[in-house]
Amino acid sequence: MTTNQQADPLIGRLVDGRYRVRARIARGGMATVYVATDLRLERRIALKVMHAHLSDDSAFQSRFIQEARAAARLADPHVVNVFDQGQDGELAYLVMEYLPGITLRELLREQKRLTVPQTITIMDAVLAGLSAAHRAGIVHRDVKPENVLLAEDGRIKIGDFGLARATTANTATGQQLLGTIAYLAPELVTRGTADARSDIYALGIMLYEMLVGEQPYKGEQPMQIAFQHATESVPRPSVRNPGVPEQLDELVLWATEKSPDDRPDDAQQMLERLREIERNLGIAPAVAAATTPQRAQADSADLTKVMPSTMVIADPTAPAPETVDNATLLRRRASKRRARGAFLLTLVLLLATLAGGVGWWFGSGPGSLVAVPAVAGLTYEEAANALSAEGFVPVRGEENSIDVARDQTIRTDPDEGARLDKGAEVTVIVSAGPASHTVEALNGKTEQEAREFLADLQVNVTEQPLILFSDADAGRVINAFVTPRDGAEVYGCGDGCDLFEDDTVELYVSAGAFPDVSGMSVDEATNTLAEKQLQVSGEIDYRFSESVDKDRVIGVADRAEEGNWRPGDSVQLIVSKGPELFPVPDVTDRTLVEAKGILEDAGFTASYAAWGDLPGFAELARVTGQDPGADKQLPRGGNVKLSIQLTG
Repeated sequence: MTTNQQADPLIGRLVDGRYRVRARIARGGMATVYVATDLRLERRIALKVMHAHLSDDSAFQSRFIQEARAAARLADPHVVNVFDQGQDGELAYLVMEYLPGITLRELLREQKRLTVPQTITIMDAVLAGLSAAHRAGIVHRDVKPENVLLAEDGRIKIGDFGLARATTANTATGQQLLGTIAYLAPELVTRGTADARSDIYALGIMLYEMLVGEQPYKGEQPMQIAFQHATESVPRPSVRNPGVPEQLDELVLWATEKSPDDRPDDAQQMLERLREIERNLGIAPAVAAATTPQRAQADSADLTKVMPSTMVIADPTAPAPETVDNATLLRRRASKRRARGAFLLTLVLLLATLAGGVGWWFGSGPGSLVAVPAVAGLTYEEAANALSAEGFVPVRGEENSIDVARDQTIRTDPDEGARLDKGAEVTVIVSAGPASHTVEALNGKTEQEAREFLADLQVNVTEQPLILFSDADAGRVINAFVTPRDGAEVYGCGDGCDLFEDDTVELYVSAGAFPDVSGMSVDEATNTLAEKQLQVSGEIDYRFSESVDKDRVIGVADRAEEGNWRPGDSVQLIVSKGPELFPVPDVTDRTLVEAKGILEDAGFTASYAAWGDLPGFAELARVTGQDPGADKQLPRGGNVKLSIQLTG
């Protein structure tokens, strides 16, 4: 087992109570693939696990589920089977058919250029699998050698439907311009649209690469390659490899026409043409298997890679060859490789002894690989140049970050220091800055609910909220204000708003209703306010009141500053002096009519003997006494009793 696998925390883990992870077999920009054992069905499977930093990204999760659904719809021997999809805590995973072997990319790295029979055999199988997808209305959108699997038992399958979409949803813009740039159809570059004919274009580029040993377009930057796809025509493979038959030249040119209308309509049409070529050339697709160096596995079993290294050329007049099954062929070649390996090991050890290990380090050890340089903090262009200088192919990726400034590199995938073959793709993760969020109304939530909600959005919340008395229940948010991380103007968010990660929110939280102390004594009011953390100022405002008894609290004075009362504020009490008193006028010796007028003008009422109201008597009656007297005071509306006597 390699050191990297020992450090992988998933090795040995039981996923979802069913899948025991044995060893890591591949790693990509979106997921890592492990070989695992399905304990329930007692079979070996491939477990594709989404990278942890993408598990919270709904778009990537959707693509992951989409891959499972797209592949599950296909029942074809040339498509990698997907058995299951699920989530175990933070892990999102797919359960796929396990195919010990290699990818077409690995075969191309080893052989550079394939023979015509090898090429036809692989293309026949890939087109058959892709035909099933196109018949089901699925566009693969990421056809490339990395997604063509060559099993050690001779099977050839196409996999990784992570970018697949239904043909009714075929547009892509910006970052959604999917597919590896080297196989990108012109319409995806110029218009951002894709259908089955876009897969055909990618197949044409892949066919060219198998026949020639390299891709038709090269450039230091991905946009240079994309520009060539959009503006140039793919040359005939025979220009670089004279051994390519004219029929395959024409097939490449047909598949890579600039206009989708000029290409085969789908994989089935291209497959039919390929099989005509097979008949014309007398080449029948056939597969044999050969072992490659061992890959470590969790249970110490050998994982062998295979490649289609011998293809049968049909000749009806030739004697039938001896039939050798795959198992026998594997044993023979494994024996030869073991013999060669023993010799090479002896040679390496000898060189290591004589040259201090230099030969081993640079011949077959880590020195034969290149370490991914550290590019964190650089711009994408600077990072891409640094990676290109080391022989890697940089690919841009983006990720929201609150720690790294927009347009600066966060990290690479694989991480810096990882040792890779030259020519390997390295994704440069560039900061897209903080993610934006549309926040629902915060008003009405409890303080804890609001804090947890904002924390999930990676938004800061001030440690202490502003507590205010209000009509809302105590502990409920009544307003919120956002201070943007970029120093922009503060704005309200109580009823919902748009904000960015790492912005700061101050919550306004209700302390409940302001205490009503009217009608209480001063001591009672003081104690009641103190229970709510309100202080009574020493100076009391005494006022006359006709409705509140003397020495009882009328209310509190207005807050010195605008806004709601807050715990800790100082409150001034307004206390009743009782009703205001006014002097009673002297009305003795006045007629009853005069006395009543004087008292009413002064704000009082008069009462007297009932006969005074008889017709004609009010003018003849005279006041002989009053209670209270002229030396007394009464509140407005007070009553003065008059003694009256009839005069002649």
